Amino acid sequence: MSVTAPIGADAARADPGVGRPWSSNWMKERDEQAGRRTRRRPTAGEASHAIHDRTGAYRHLRNPFEPMKVFSDDEVAAIHNAALTILETQGMRVLHAEARRVYARGGATVDESTQMVRLDRGLVTASIATTPKELTLHAKDPARSMSLSDRHVVFCPTSGPPNIMDTKRGRRAGTFEDFCNILKLTQSFEVLHLLGGSVEPQDVPVEIRHLETTRAMLTLTDKIPLIYARGPGQNADNFELIRIAYGLSREEFRSRAYTCTVINTNSPLQLDIPMAGGILDYAAEGQPLIITPFTLAGAMAPVTIAGALTLAHAEALAGITLAQIVRAGAPIIYGSFTSNVDMKSGSPAFGTPEYVKSSFGAGQLARFLGVPWRSSNATASNTPDAQAAYESQMSLWGALFGGCNFILHAAGWLESGLTTSYEKFILDVEMLQMFAETFQPVGATTADLALDAVAEVGPSGHFFGCAHTMERYRTAFYAPLVSDWSNYGQWSEAGGRTATERATQIWQDTLARYVPPARDPAVVEAIDAFVARRTAEGGAPPVS
Repeated sequence: MSVTAPIGADAARADPGVGRPWSSNWMKERDEQAGRRTRRRPTAGEASHAIHDRTGAYRHLRNPFEPMKVFSDDEVAAIHNAALTILETQGMRVLHAEARRVYARGGATVDESTQMVRLDRGLVTASIATTPKELTLHAKDPARSMSLSDRHVVFCPTSGPPNIMDTKRGRRAGTFEDFCNILKLTQSFEVLHLLGGSVEPQDVPVEIRHLETTRAMLTLTDKIPLIYARGPGQNADNFELIRIAYGLSREEFRSRAYTCTVINTNSPLQLDIPMAGGILDYAAEGQPLIITPFTLAGAMAPVTIAGALTLAHAEALAGITLAQIVRAGAPIIYGSFTSNVDMKSGSPAFGTPEYVKSSFGAGQLARFLGVPWRSSNATASNTPDAQAAYESQMSLWGALFGGCNFILHAAGWLESGLTTSYEKFILDVEMLQMFAETFQPVGATTADLALDAVAEVGPSGHFFGCAHTMERYRTAFYAPLVSDWSNYGQWSEAGGRTATERATQIWQDTLARYVPPARDPAVVEAIDAFVARRTAEGGAPPVS
């Protein structure tokens, strides 16, 4: 889900917490900071981790575990067939006129008076057949390219909340400074592989916001950008900025995946103008579409898990079909965002048992189609507290042990997607690193079995100082980013700080030590020139 703030001409032009108005030169001014990028907090426990930083292995992750299942194979087939029935008999309301014409050219039945599009199951089945089963997202630096096939997993931080939060300044409207800060934090941790929209910079006018945010993504980091689809003008600008940054011709860009976008349906059974237009534009350019119905059981979807997943599956198939009509072979990521609501208040609930089971089921449906699957790290908590941690942990268990390839909102999500939190970002990175470490192989060689160590220590001894331990202690275990494993006395003497308080220090230290990746000055000049020209021309307002 991408949550966008309602923004008009009277949108705030300054960060109330910082008091610094936005300007087009702000990013360059802030980008002159010196220092060394780090992922570590300066504590006594850092010493052993500084000797061996194991996070390099987190750059490319593969989940070795068999995915969990909540349905039998026959039940998955029944859900798929039920979704096809929905598309045949009811169809989708499609608000975009050109998208309806494309559907009609592909063989769908279109009723212009109601804007309803009905899809024959043969058309949908043919579209599934042309959808690629393997996908690689390409970065300018090949070492940053990411596979989404064969159980590979990528993490993308929170994208789109209108608000930002930290423990010093509280909750406030997002600013361009916050947007850039989250990019810098994302660049600083190997376990984060893609760039999200982090937070809406509400101090930047909407007609040029896409220019400034995409420029920031392409200059402050060297990771793959996820970019919003908010109208043909913005889509064209963003594609051109990527081509400039990567030195690509139009045909080279169209031949490989360099970015991606999220397409959210308006459940139940509606595809709006910007989302339908995003499918048309991204499919034509060969860039991946993460087609994600946002279905809350009991509200925008049936109250049963199977019913909610059936509706979501139908909506995803409608989007897949449109993309394949535009361009056979258009890359697709099957998105799921199915959870339940609090039946007392109607508020969304995340990290629930229903969310976990829905994730397992969505993963089965994605594998039934043979395409990569996206899920999320979500919580309804309003602050980075214990609720935020356990709901996020449940969400990640559902996604990762359901076989997910792409985790969106992997770091920083709070308040059901209305807020990005600096502290939650760091707490999530800790959880992601622990999952990444869980994915690492476990050795069982003769040396690993440690018979010599057992013989050396003998009965009633200890293994702290034996040769086997001394050879391996620097690399044996994961060293935490946030967790404090000292005893109570040591912890209290050091200030008795909570995990959230430690996270504050970590994000501040990480930003202070951030160093941007090397950039070709000529390329940066070309990016700046394009942004300046399009800004002078008035940019491109989002469509609705």
